[in-house]
Amino acid sequence: MKTDYYQMMADYNQWMNRKIYAVCEQIPDAQRKEDRGAFFKSIHGTLNHLLYGDLAWLGRFQDHPIPTVIGPNLYEEFDELQIRREALDQQIIDWTQTLSETWLAQPFRYTSNVDRITRELPTWILVTHMFNHQTHHRGQLTTLLTQMGHDPGVTDIPWLPSLTPTVSQ
Repeated sequence: MKTDYYQMMADYNQWMNRKIYAVCEQIPDAQRKEDRGAFFKSIHGTLNHLLYGDLAWLGRFQDHPIPTVIGPNLYEEFDELQIRREALDQQIIDWTQTLSETWLAQPFRYTSNVDRITRELPTWILVTHMFNHQTHHRGQLTTLLTQMGHDPGVTDIPWLPSLTPTVSQ
């Protein structure tokens, strides 16, 4: 895998998280925490899970695993969650600048926090999974937000502000 793919996905991750959090800021805390039938119940729970997943994967990749078990909220206060999200998104961007094709091609061994099984796969598959996991759960969030009458706006990669499209008439 080419490293510029992951750099683009890190930019996309930050852009989308900023958009989602900007919408969520406008929603009262009780509504963000209301069980809406999603896998992680609420908007707040899903935001926490996204943060947890990124912390877990980045921790593994940087050999700084986090000890937290999957499930409980890392942050109960939205402001703290948002601050940590913004910092982590920048960490992910910085980290993608250090990736090499050689590292991505290597096997990577990890133990899942879900089923406690140790797996070994090419690193690029797991890095791709980290970004796919983000997109999957943000899709759940955009559905919940839309159902509540909030529009997160365009979510497609071609609209990523860092991309300079060629426009023809």
